[in-house]
Amino acid sequence: MRVVLAGGGTAGHIEPALALADALRRMDPGIGITCLGTERGLETRLVPARGYELALVPAVPLPRAITPQLLTVPGRLAGAINAAAGVMDRVQADVLVGFGGYVATPGYLAARRRGVPIVVHEANPRPGLANRLGARLTDHVYTGHPETPLPRAKYVGIPLRQEIVALDRLSTGDKARSYFGLENDRPTLLVFGGSQGARTINEAALAAAPALRQAGVQVIHVIGPKNAIEVEPPPGDPQYVVLPYVDRMDLAYAAADFVLCRSGAMTCAELTAVGLPAAYVPLPHGNGEQRLNAAPIVQAGGGMMVDNADLTPEWIMRSVLPVLRDPERVVAMSEAASRIGRKDADTVLAHEVMGVVAGGRR
Repeated sequence: MRVVLAGGGTAGHIEPALALADALRRMDPGIGITCLGTERGLETRLVPARGYELALVPAVPLPRAITPQLLTVPGRLAGAINAAAGVMDRVQADVLVGFGGYVATPGYLAARRRGVPIVVHEANPRPGLANRLGARLTDHVYTGHPETPLPRAKYVGIPLRQEIVALDRLSTGDKARSYFGLENDRPTLLVFGGSQGARTINEAALAAAPALRQAGVQVIHVIGPKNAIEVEPPPGDPQYVVLPYVDRMDLAYAAADFVLCRSGAMTCAELTAVGLPAAYVPLPHGNGEQRLNAAPIVQAGGGMMVDNADLTPEWIMRSVLPVLRDPERVVAMSEAASRIGRKDADTVLAHEVMGVVAGGRR
């Protein structure tokens, strides 16, 4: 069996594709897996690091308005489709699984041209252009959110890495806090803004650092590789650990009692899977999908939400600190988050993909 995965650009597209790849390989160690990507996306780093083949095709961003750039799209898209079709011919693909992003559109159209069955997975409650197209070309459509408006869609959740799915926060907590140089008996806040960081979250948390320390809270703050900060918290106790990036997010989750973060689809899926409550700060721009991602978690009691404009050091002390000081509330919110988390999406989707190939279905 030979599978081509198309999902590139951001971690939100790439990580579910790689989680599916891992699940397929657990089910069939001899399976052939090739990932389509572009040279501008995070896949150039993430895919080879996970041991999978990466085949590059030209990126074709689709303008959201009528501009002169729109006139160049057909020609560039044709080149990308030809490149994707060439990859499918080379590996003799049995199925294409798309997750959205720039690379998915040429992937879907190339698969249609070659008669290769198509599977679509959309992680967000509001599907992107590529997956709206892909969903018109197949009956095999799966979503990470139960309310995603795609035809014939089946809700399965978002495929997650095994180190996240298998994480036991209670048994790993002491080891995880030691890994970050933290103490075991202090409430711990994890702050991060997604794979690239978030300036508003960084500034608010850093400004709240002295008050958090005074309240006895220790912090792991992942600022993101593109977010330089001019003033770091001074050394002292409790620890306020500032890191540009964390490769072991499983340990960061295990070390934490509560999280302050954006509400991307992957973040919401991972935090509910491990049962970690959070204060979600949706991106203030875009189509509002980050608010939709967090809303079910907040409604279930597994988190809280604050507008980006309202996130201040004072809000952190007024809203987050009381939770960190109340272990019973932390436990209740953790259990609420866990109840709506999905841990089996990778396996469920892998079985669906294998079924499509076995049935030879379009």
